Amino acid sequence: MRSDIEIAQAAEMLPIEEVAEKLGLSRKEISLYGDYKAKIDLNKVKNLPDKKGKLILVTAISPTPAGEGKTTTSIGLGDGLARMGKNVVLALREPSLGPVFGVKGGAAGGGYSQVVPMEDINLHFTGDLHAIGAANNLLAALVDNHIYQGNQLNIDPRRITWKRCVDMNDRQLRFITDGLGGRVNGTPREDGFDITVASEIMAVFCLASDLKDLKERLAKIVFGYTYANEPVTVGQLGVQGALASLLKDAINPNLVQTLEHTPCLIHGGPFANIAHGCNSAVATKLALKLGDYVVTEAGFGADLGAEKFLDIKCRMNDLSPNAVVIVATIRALKHHGGVAKTELNNENVQALTEGLANLGRHIHNIKNNFKLPCVVALNSFPTDTEAERQTVYEYCKSMGVECALSEVFAKGGEGGLELAEKVLAVMEDETEINFTYDADLTVDEKIKAVCTKIYGAENVTFAKSAQTMLKTLKAAGYDRLPVCIAKTQYSFSDNANLLAAPTGFTMNVRELRLSAGVGFVVAVMGEIMTMPGLSKTPAALNIDIDEDGKITGLF
Repeated sequence: MRSDIEIAQAAEMLPIEEVAEKLGLSRKEISLYGDYKAKIDLNKVKNLPDKKGKLILVTAISPTPAGEGKTTTSIGLGDGLARMGKNVVLALREPSLGPVFGVKGGAAGGGYSQVVPMEDINLHFTGDLHAIGAANNLLAALVDNHIYQGNQLNIDPRRITWKRCVDMNDRQLRFITDGLGGRVNGTPREDGFDITVASEIMAVFCLASDLKDLKERLAKIVFGYTYANEPVTVGQLGVQGALASLLKDAINPNLVQTLEHTPCLIHGGPFANIAHGCNSAVATKLALKLGDYVVTEAGFGADLGAEKFLDIKCRMNDLSPNAVVIVATIRALKHHGGVAKTELNNENVQALTEGLANLGRHIHNIKNNFKLPCVVALNSFPTDTEAERQTVYEYCKSMGVECALSEVFAKGGEGGLELAEKVLAVMEDETEINFTYDADLTVDEKIKAVCTKIYGAENVTFAKSAQTMLKTLKAAGYDRLPVCIAKTQYSFSDNANLLAAPTGFTMNVRELRLSAGVGFVVAVMGEIMTMPGLSKTPAALNIDIDEDGKITGLF
């Protein structure tokens, strides 16, 4: 079979104006970025009538090295619905360059279930991530300059929490010392870099409802503390207008298409093991105006992306999915059952049965904790056996949910018809999310609620630094914000080695980070890092370009 990039490069794309016409958008309402990409001008569509579409959230079991195919399934489901004559729009996240050149090599779907132009989407696209990085680093420069020029706000250089960022996996930049070389070069201090998609500006960008709201959220960002331990905000520095100016074009959603010409809005991309892992709220809400059905995704497993999508994004934006899809593969479930990656192609019903506990906990969370209708999508691989498939089907039946075989990688929209039919069958016209915690609980109470109800933890402990931060949050009036938990994506726990559905474990809150602009507190657990590193054999080693500009090796 041809590689993903070969399939994408062989596709005949529609001019993006024709894709826009499918959504009822005129040429005046979009800005072209070449022939096959465009931005939708929010100012020109702000008066669109509220044609409330139905929202489908695609999530997954806990990730494994075997892969689950959540984005591929989302695209195939959208194409499947389109083949059934439905007016459907996809709303997905933008890839980060770090993972593209690091561990993945591509993030626009796979096989015959892709969004195109694949190379553009995976690389610089329309420059949104660069704009977010520039805004992040402008704030960093302005903070250090304020201290250098006299420090009227009395900022403690040792308590600056704002890091610089770059959209690349670069462990060398995690911890640095800057401002060296004498007074003319600034104030020496410990500093560091995050990857751009872990920046608070990315998280703010993806939860803002419009440019005005974006600017207001930017003003609320706390970037450090004074010598008197008081938080200092962007609004006090007076630079929210400058930051928002860098994002004025980026906030307009990007329009592309699938291989089968289904419209797709790709916009924003915060990590789900660090931030909230969803595409932008403006893109999701615009898609709900433009389509009768909207397929969106949340990063990593349902314990991370879906929990944050529901408890944070939906709560802040008055959204509620009409159906949820949980993607699983037999290979990944066998890995949760203890099978090594090298043995996953061999039939092993016993290991599969043990690994199904992971799927079961995710089903329980969506169906019983959040009380939303759900369907399991069994993403097909050639090595799956009939005995293994029947094991999954019978397990899903015992859990009271439908399971559909998804063959979208090999067949595109045709392979998503069964899934589309079963999603439509369980879809409810109106749903009301049963949130994990009450809004008036304190930060520590909310963390405990997520850890015990969603992860299955028995206890939650707080390191001394986290306990100190709880006091700081309370003193500053931030102690009842929602919580965004940063932990490993590979386990329900904060230990990546505890697979399937562990019990009796303790979650350890290493530190708390205030994201006042976004409107939540990040609880950092385990060894999670906000700046990834490259592997021994990064994907960049396989990527090349010829003299005609044709890229190869991008997955």
